[in-house]
This record gives sequence, structure tokens and C-alpha cells, in this order.
Amino acid sequence: MRVSVGQFRPGGNVPENLAVMGELAGEARAAGSELIIFPEESMLAIGTVEGSLQEAVEASWSSFVQQLSFVAAQQGIAVVAGGYEPSGEARPFNTLVLIDPTGRIVDTYRKLHLYDAFSYSESARIKPGDGGIKVAELGEVRVGLMTCYDLRFPEQARAIADAGADLICVPAAWFKGEHKIEHWETLLRARAIENTVWVAAAGTSGGHTIGHSAVIDPMGITQGQLEDEERGIVTVDVTRRRVDDVREFLPVLRNRRFAPNHTIVDPL
Repeated sequence: MRVSVGQFRPGGNVPENLAVMGELAGEARAAGSELIIFPEESMLAIGTVEGSLQEAVEASWSSFVQQLSFVAAQQGIAVVAGGYEPSGEARPFNTLVLIDPTGRIVDTYRKLHLYDAFSYSESARIKPGDGGIKVAELGEVRVGLMTCYDLRFPEQARAIADAGADLICVPAAWFKGEHKIEHWETLLRARAIENTVWVAAAGTSGGHTIGHSAVIDPMGITQGQLEDEERGIVTVDVTRRRVDDVREFLPVLRNRRFAPNHTIVDPL
């Protein structure tokens, strides 16, 4: 499966953000991609919302998903993108939606780990997810979903790999700061290496975020990347065969002795 990550800088206008996503999806499809991954906050940047966040989200979520489905069907490409989903409370969910090339919603994932770190408190405005991990079949590749700060929790990526994922998609709005690019790049490669899976990360660009979208193979080799470009795509052929080949000579998942409940098991 040919996969693209699309990097851009979402603003507070949902139709304008969708227009950019449509253009990038068109570029990805022209490059032969079957899937494009967009950043966290693709629907709207939370820092641009004036007034009630709950009202803004309730007014935008359904139309965002509907129009994103139209983009996917129009371009004939699967899409992963982040937005804010009403929760019935003042704090919405930070949600990823996975849409297939016909425009059908395959699954949604609500961010589990909220960014309460580096003097920021995402949980003050956002409700934590309640649906666990998500892995879905997309063509010949099984796709797992996680969002931004989730990347710092290796047990989540391991659970996704155990559920059969060949590719982990990581939409993000990774904040700038001292050593933050190094953390981002190191963690992306670590999640790929320790789970012998592909990792495709789409970063929000500009302002307070770093961009640096990338696609990394199961050996931790970066196969394509952007830097701080405000808008762009990078495209890579992602295959299950590469996962199988790496796991043949690097069978870390088979060799491990810790079970999911952290007990030590007998070696094979």
C-alpha cells in the first residue's frame, strides 16, 4: 500500500482546513497513494477557538466528518485525520477518524493519553478517550491509531502491535521546545523498532508545533520525511511483506518473556 502523510497548519476555519486537506489528498492520489494521514487538530486548532469550545465542536464535528468522507470518496483514497468530537459534556474528545476510499467511516479512536506535561494541561479542555485501542483492516494492511502524546507510552504501541497492526498512524500537534524534535524522532523510531511495525506520523506545522512528519519502516529506518514546511506530503510504499521479513530475522515479539500482565513466561 502506498501511504502519504500530509503536513499543514490548521486554523480556526473548518471549511478552509478541509480545502487544504482536499488539495493534499489530490496530490497524494496523483502519487499513487491509497491512504493519506493528516495531523491532529486537522478539523480546527483549539487555540483559535473563541468562546465556548463545546459549542464550536458541536457545530463542526458532523459536517467535518461528512466533508472528509466526501474528500476520500472524491479522490478515491483512505484518510486518517484528527478532530474534536462532542462528548455530551463541556470537554470534547480528541478523536481520529479513519475513512476508506469509498467514503465509509471505518473506525474512530479517542485519544487516551492527554498532554498534561511541560506546563500544559490538555485535560482541562479535553475529555480522555474511553474506547481503548483501535486497529482496522485497510486493503492488505492492518492499521492502528494513536495520537501525539500517546507516542510516549510504549505499552499502547505494543498493544496495537499485539492486535495485529502492520502500520501505526500517529497524527500529532507536537509542541516546540528544547529537545522536542529529538524526542519526537527518537520515539517514532523506537515504536517502530520495538514492535517491528511501520510508523507513519503526520505533524501539524507552524506556530507552536514542529511539523517533521515521517514514515519509518519496521527496522527504524526513516523512508520519507518532512521538516518544518508549512504544507506538504511525503509518500512511501508500506508493505506487510516488510513486516514479515523483519520479524523473520528480528523476532522480538516472539522472543519476549513478559506477558501482557507483566508476568514472566517460560521461553519457547
